[in-house]
Amino acid sequence: MRTLLLSASFLVLAGVSGASAHATFEVKEAAAGSTYKAVLRVPHGCDGQATLKVRVSIPDGVYNVKPMPKAGWTLETVTGAYAKPFENHGTTVTEGVREIVWTGELADAHYDEFVFRGSLGKDLAADSMLYVPVVQECANGAERWIQVPAEGQKDSDLDYPAPGIRIAPAKAGH
Repeated sequence: MRTLLLSASFLVLAGVSGASAHATFEVKEAAAGSTYKAVLRVPHGCDGQATLKVRVSIPDGVYNVKPMPKAGWTLETVTGAYAKPFENHGTTVTEGVREIVWTGELADAHYDEFVFRGSLGKDLAADSMLYVPVVQECANGAERWIQVPAEGQKDSDLDYPAPGIRIAPAKAGH
């Protein structure tokens, strides 16, 4: 029988070990063509070390990204060209935020959330998964939540799965 540990940093649910705790999104589904508020949950540091930087790579199909500033952290965005232009209220947009970087300090014993919003492309396939690679940097290493499952593979089969959003069908009128 496994011993479950409760701490201020995270709750390990029955049947899940602490090693499998990883960066996840609070809301795991959104409709194509909608605005999505991503609340990225970071449950721990790197092997006991504090997290010093959180990097989020914005995948193709996500546009008009705006990160939320975080008290005590500096915020940087990296812009670049979109793979496909995006129509935003009648204006064609060809580039935007491709990476978000928060720099600060989150003790290993604590949990935190990093927030951004963006528009999901109307052409994202319903019932597909959109993966968002995240790298959590610490003083002597990193947790790279960047693995994407191969066809037929489950997220739970991966050691470092990227957080994902299931794409629901676009809502009428969007």
